[in-house]
Amino acid sequence: MKKTLSVILSVLIILSIGVVCAAAEDSADVWVTIADKDGKLAVAAEKVTVTDADKDGALTINDALYCAHEAFYEGGAAAGYATGSTQYGLSLNKLWGAANGGSYGYYVNGASAWSLTDAVNTGDYLYAFVYTDLTAWSDKFSTFDKFMGDVDASEGTELTLTYVAEYDASYMPVFKPLAGAQILIDGEASGVTTDENGKAKITFAKNGKAVVSAKADAVTITPPVFLAAVSGAPEATEAADPTEAPSQAPTQAATGVSTPDQAKTNTNTNAVKTGASPVVLYLILAMAAIGFGIAVFRKKYEK
Repeated sequence: MKKTLSVILSVLIILSIGVVCAAAEDSADVWVTIADKDGKLAVAAEKVTVTDADKDGALTINDALYCAHEAFYEGGAAAGYATGSTQYGLSLNKLWGAANGGSYGYYVNGASAWSLTDAVNTGDYLYAFVYTDLTAWSDKFSTFDKFMGDVDASEGTELTLTYVAEYDASYMPVFKPLAGAQILIDGEASGVTTDENGKAKITFAKNGKAVVSAKADAVTITPPVFLAAVSGAPEATEAADPTEAPSQAPTQAATGVSTPDQAKTNTNTNAVKTGASPVVLYLILAMAAIGFGIAVFRKKYEK
């Protein structure tokens, strides 16, 4: 009997440790890009630790944008970010300091998100932007086929640029290659343009972190982002820390017509909290009760 009770107590202790560990998973590291009201990159693929800022029990796009403003906007989220409830649900009222009546967009892993309450997971790539054209809303979301990676300076890298050319009958974005776009490296013209398939071969002259983007004359696009960790250049500059980039960056929307399969279904295993404190308290009380029982049984059998 003593052995049985000891086993039960051990199991309860192990379970309580598991619950505490699960409850600790209340954040997610999400890569965030934000384009401002002037079409400039205010945040370019920065890692943001997302917590449940709005206390709704889930880690969402709203939380990610809030935390990004807390980290990078002067004055924090209170100064640069705001939301409100509308007939369409939770909606943006201000993004990166721009309160323009609701003209914003946001994508997760290259796919159009449905709501600010969509879940986000560790490793996701969130892109939010302010429309620059508030009359015809002609801004087109654009993206490279990847958003981050290690690059050997001597080999360079090839990127494919696509943009939302139109929407299908289900209002899903249709991505097409963008030809003739000028490739920028850290905001400066590289002399490289995309071909008819939206492809461009890009090389780098120095080691370290480099932000690759693009602009186009024929189309108003949101600035795409590829964050390169460059090494192997002849100069002896410090290479970017490869541990800062995920080993396998999520692939974004591919060239061609997007389908519902391209829209990511975010099932966030960390989103719903377990209610750590009440559960742990319950287990502590249960363990205390078991301990009391053991003491009673020990006295009984020692007589």
